[in-house]
Amino acid sequence: MADHSAKTEDPIEVFESILQHEERDTQPVAVVIDKTVKGIGNVVMWANLLLITAIVSQVSMRYLFNMNFPKLDEIQWHFYGLVTMVGISYAVVTDSHVRVDLLHMQLSRRAQRVIEVIGIFALIVPFIYLMIDQGYDYFYESWRVNERSDSPTGLPARWALKAVIPGSIVLLALAAGARLIHDIHAIFANYEDERKGKGLRLIIWALIAFVLIATALTFLVHSTEEKLVITMFLTFIALLFTGFPVAWTLAGVGIAFCGLAYLFDNGLMNWTGLEETLTGLDYLTLGAVVNRVYATMANAVLVALPMFIFMGLMLDESGVAERLMSSMQRLFGTVRGGLAITVTMIGIILAASTGIIGASVVLLGVLSLPSMVEQKYSPSLAAGVVSASGTLGILIPPSIMLVIMADQMALSVGDLFMAAVFPGVIIGGLYLTYIFVVALIKRDVAPVPEGAKRPDWAAVKDVMVAVLPTLGLILAVLGSIFAGLTTPTEASGVGALGATLLALGYRKLTLRKLVNVLKSTFNTTAYIFAIFLGATVFSYVLRELGGDELIEEMIGNTGFGPNGTVFMILFIVFLLGFVLDWIEITLIVLPLMRPIVNGLGLDIPGFDAIDEPALLWFVILVAVTLQTSFLTPPVGFALFYLKGVCPPEIKLTDIYKGIIPFVILQLTGLFFVFIWPQLATWLPSVAY
Repeated sequence: MADHSAKTEDPIEVFESILQHEERDTQPVAVVIDKTVKGIGNVVMWANLLLITAIVSQVSMRYLFNMNFPKLDEIQWHFYGLVTMVGISYAVVTDSHVRVDLLHMQLSRRAQRVIEVIGIFALIVPFIYLMIDQGYDYFYESWRVNERSDSPTGLPARWALKAVIPGSIVLLALAAGARLIHDIHAIFANYEDERKGKGLRLIIWALIAFVLIATALTFLVHSTEEKLVITMFLTFIALLFTGFPVAWTLAGVGIAFCGLAYLFDNGLMNWTGLEETLTGLDYLTLGAVVNRVYATMANAVLVALPMFIFMGLMLDESGVAERLMSSMQRLFGTVRGGLAITVTMIGIILAASTGIIGASVVLLGVLSLPSMVEQKYSPSLAAGVVSASGTLGILIPPSIMLVIMADQMALSVGDLFMAAVFPGVIIGGLYLTYIFVVALIKRDVAPVPEGAKRPDWAAVKDVMVAVLPTLGLILAVLGSIFAGLTTPTEASGVGALGATLLALGYRKLTLRKLVNVLKSTFNTTAYIFAIFLGATVFSYVLRELGGDELIEEMIGNTGFGPNGTVFMILFIVFLLGFVLDWIEITLIVLPLMRPIVNGLGLDIPGFDAIDEPALLWFVILVAVTLQTSFLTPPVGFALFYLKGVCPPEIKLTDIYKGIIPFVILQLTGLFFVFIWPQLATWLPSVAY
């Protein structure tokens, strides 16, 4: 299980519950730091509204007055960089980072504190030192030469954005220090109720098992660099199961293996019997990651992330889903399995307007599960329908996963959005077909509710009134991208504004709801960006150790042929989805596959308009595969989001049973796209 609480809870409420729970062991200094970080975050989060304003202003100026202002583009990067970098310390204070909780949740609170203390010292502190030291030098050099924009009409004083790097990391150091104070005080206080649960023995045995596996696998390769690559990756996976946040595990492991490589380079590890290396890794070369962090902060493509997140969360607050649920229930009320069909239809519509899986699953669960239980639906079918329908948003555009994939694979976001349309709709169609067929065959799993009335024109009208505004927003966002009227980043800002206007039109938007959306957007963007930071360090060291060459050689030597190699990669990604989050796979594993796929000579004929049709097809295959990771235990996020809102009648075993047919349906959709690449490449080709 992984903790994505920021997606479904108010971060401030989470923070306040932490303070209430730990009121007895907090120290005045730590409380002051927590409140300071929270206060800074509460101010900075409003920059998302300024970001929307800057994007919409740029689009308006271009089409109304035929004017373009490069300064507005760069202002967007600055707002994005500020929000993400300051947000990482806010996420530490609210404890809303992504973590694998499979073993962690079984530990006593005292054991969890011990892990956090060790993790902060061993994993976060080295990263903080690197980023403050090298980040300050990076900023100082920019300030010394009074660096300005590369564009003659761009912003002056580029050093101001670079100053955010060391400044925000100082804030991160304060937030981590506050958690240390809380934890160390509680450990020494030795509270009786914090001993309930398992001790560290469970984690220690798990780590020993991973050490043995890593040792065995190193015998499969010969060079020291290859042994370090395998050990590094397995160390990362092993430490994930301690429950320490994924972002800082990535960063800490990367820095640790940079130091280990330095020792091997300089003959200080000859006692191991392994040969010396020539990686060239040391503290100064690792400082290059600061430049990569700046490039991520100033990435025009990634600016779309907080905007699409804001759009999805605002639509959730607007009451669109409730309107759709009530109207569609009337329309499908007399159809066997009608409520399950309604949930799936709403899941498809929500998927095209929000990529926030946690919010979608929780919303669909809250709205539909009590009714399904009341109508005597099979618990496993009810759980499976909600879980699977809620995950469609990670594939159907506009998806935040596709935005990150496009950035990592140097593809057009618009092309990737268009390529994902048919696969997403096909999987949604498979869901609907399965529900309809199983309801006909097994009449007791999805009965027709008693007293259901046949739909009339009034019911059809209600559905149209509920659906059309949402479809209009989807058309405005995706249509403007597909027609080439706006970039995906610009469309995301327009979508965020449109969702806000929709909430206003439905009279659902209040100041409190706006603040909640801003907080959730701020927190969600922050923990995704924190994983970006950790993955930047990890992947840099992995490549310098020769990880990409090792993986390319291992896959290339299988002799499976082009299609067989693609199938094997997808199988590996599917297996990784059981233990890793899609963000880590997208940021670390996916870029390593680009040279392999390009070297396969895959022939996707008939669509010369696309620059790299084989790569586009491959990325969509990976995206469909990663959708299954939300449903496959132990790290199946959708399953645990759903468990948090399930009625007591639905057990965890029901959820596990319920997702099995939907995982098979997703793999069936994957098979269709694998056999017929045109399902992914046709729409982008005709757009040209």
